Amino acid sequence: MKELSIYVHIPFCERKCNYCAFVSYCTGEKEQNDYIDDLCKEIEKRKCDGVVRTIYIGGGTPSILTPQQIEKVVKAIYDNFDVYDNAEFTIEANPNSITQELLLTWKKLRVNRLSIGVQSLKDKSLQKIGRLHTKNEALEKIKLARKCFDNVSADLIVGLENENGKDLCRYAGQLLELGVKHISCYLLEVYENTKLFKDVCEKKYFPLSDDQTVSAFNKLANYLQDKGMERYEISNFAYPDYESKHNLNYWARGEYLGFGMSAHSFDGKNRTANADSFEDYKSGKTFQENLTVTEELEEIIMLGLRCKLGVQKDKLQSLGFDITQNVYYDDYIKQGIIQEKDDTIYLNHVFYHLSNTIIANLLP
Repeated sequence: MKELSIYVHIPFCERKCNYCAFVSYCTGEKEQNDYIDDLCKEIEKRKCDGVVRTIYIGGGTPSILTPQQIEKVVKAIYDNFDVYDNAEFTIEANPNSITQELLLTWKKLRVNRLSIGVQSLKDKSLQKIGRLHTKNEALEKIKLARKCFDNVSADLIVGLENENGKDLCRYAGQLLELGVKHISCYLLEVYENTKLFKDVCEKKYFPLSDDQTVSAFNKLANYLQDKGMERYEISNFAYPDYESKHNLNYWARGEYLGFGMSAHSFDGKNRTANADSFEDYKSGKTFQENLTVTEELEEIIMLGLRCKLGVQKDKLQSLGFDITQNVYYDDYIKQGIIQEKDDTIYLNHVFYHLSNTIIANLLP
């Protein structure tokens, strides 16, 4: 029987962060309850054969949901799908919305992994990017979460104003001391139509330059690896056996079902996306993307070289592409940029900061 992953999108926030370009809204309890009802109907309508190996509830801010709301969503999943007993079950949370009651509810519902949006451990930075928690609150809530959950991940943003590599290493050290097993390090992106974009344009906010950001990221990456974490994907670090199985399934192009507004699904060949407005989502509007062979090859190469999974040459050859004939390939092998092991090629993590250019050069 096929294995698959489930993603559930919760598009609600207490307040939208200044840098956020995701589909998220600040709404009242009635709108939230209506959405949860529609979400559960979608889950029931789309039940299918297969065994679920990972569940991920993201957003938005899933921790904004009441215990009753999250129980309803999880019940819909387990009522309609066959889920492995040891399935990885992640929920995203912001420090300010974590409570003892929620932690106990999640544990009862078989959640076994938390992804906490820390972003920074400097109060001034948190205020400037619109976060609702403080440094101390983030640390205290991680302590509280670790009493219930062994597998806790934290997010950090690289590139924030006046935060260099030394600062980031200090933050990471504090997180590791509290027992965090996984750290996602995301480069700051300034998207149009966000408050941060406006602040940058008006010279009210000064993110690090590209060179400064790369330097800070490399220092953080080296620190985390020296602490025993594996850089198993360009932006993700974990202790052994604490990698995100859900994300690894994405990068391996495994099958997944996405429920909720703007959520995507993939059947191994084609991708479907739900609408990103309440009205269109409620009406069941979706968007279909049928990948060409070239697009499939590009995805395999881009996703595989971003992480420890690598790219199987025979998989590419089965689609009519011999990557070893690429004009850059031999030079990349000689320089150690690309490494081969058996039938699989990998991007040397030393060159991850050049990944976009390297991968683009290897595409068909």
